[in-house]
Amino acid sequence: MKILVIEDHRPLAKSLSKGLKEENYTVDLALNGQEGHFLAESNSYDAIILDLMLPEVDGLTILKRWRQKGNQTPVLILTALDSPDQVVAGLDAGADDYLVKPFHFDELLARLRALIRREHQRKDPVLKISDLLIDTRKRKVWRGEKEIFLTAKEYSIIEYLAYHPGEVISRTELWDHLYDWASETTSNVIDVHIHHLRKKIDQSYSKKLIKTIKGGGYALKID
Repeated sequence: MKILVIEDHRPLAKSLSKGLKEENYTVDLALNGQEGHFLAESNSYDAIILDLMLPEVDGLTILKRWRQKGNQTPVLILTALDSPDQVVAGLDAGADDYLVKPFHFDELLARLRALIRREHQRKDPVLKISDLLIDTRKRKVWRGEKEIFLTAKEYSIIEYLAYHPGEVISRTELWDHLYDWASETTSNVIDVHIHHLRKKIDQSYSKKLIKTIKGGGYALKID
């Protein structure tokens, strides 16, 4: 999953980015409102972490612009502004959640997972496609009773496909959700990851779950 962090306090921004990457999220980082607005308009994200007190353009103004333009990416406001009026203003502007600094990182992660599940209309943190189970909290995968051990990128791909069961996901879309905007990796690397996923998830089973759609991309087969 790909997260945009817009936070002007550099030490906190770097700490957030590092922590999220350690949890296998792909992270783009913006240190001011203008850069954050540009990235959100130019890329697709699974969620955005947004500070309110930003230089150049404040977070509330950015959020209102996104919603007015139809950008419905889930937004978690992360700010030191903690009065009831400020919380109400943030939620009424279109935020999906509001977390006050200082905060516990585990709580931030739990709120992010909940936002992403809500976006995909899922309440259960365990995704199930046929006999494939994906625990999005523990980031573990099973096929039947057998646990499948995946690399971080392999897990990110299978999780993303599972959030879009039966949908054809292009290589470009998968790449966009696996790598940050500055990455020099090409979309061809997706084919390599899919090859490894097939060996781990499908090779020992008669029912193949990962499908290649010629000229389109990949999909997880649903019953």
